[in-house]
Amino acid sequence: MVEQNAVVAMCNTHTEAQAAIKELNHAAFNVKKLSIVGKDYHTDKHVVGYYNAGHGMKYWGTAITGIGPVLIAGPLLGWVLGALEETVVTGGFTAIGTALNNMGIPKDDVLSYETALKSSKFILLAHGTAEEVAHAQSIIQAKRARSIGAHAIVDREVRAAT
Repeated sequence: MVEQNAVVAMCNTHTEAQAAIKELNHAAFNVKKLSIVGKDYHTDKHVVGYYNAGHGMKYWGTAITGIGPVLIAGPLLGWVLGALEETVVTGGFTAIGTALNNMGIPKDDVLSYETALKSSKFILLAHGTAEEVAHAQSIIQAKRARSIGAHAIVDREVRAAT
């Protein structure tokens, strides 16, 4: 089993998140290992849809109770969809918070990330090995993301067995 990690950055604006993604792409970081989530200002609908937006990134838009309309892209999407299927949302978190917590991200950090989303910030995650995540973290920090945290991701099968 390959060790999985993630670096999570809170970006103040969509432009800031885009700049970090552009730099990661320019540095040959695999964009399929990036996730981004943020409020969607372009719709008030409850379910927007699911589509492929190039570079292999899939986006999904929906309304998340407690946050509002959001767009989610990348590997985090699978975790959020899994959290939406859970009968009880964990610890008062939104589906996004539950997904982050299910990944192994500590509750205090999850609360910070959810608060950032509610405040119209963007969450950018880079997934991969410890080396890939460390490289991504240095690039993201250069783009002045407000806050960065590195986390080990718990394999879904391992978590289900415990």
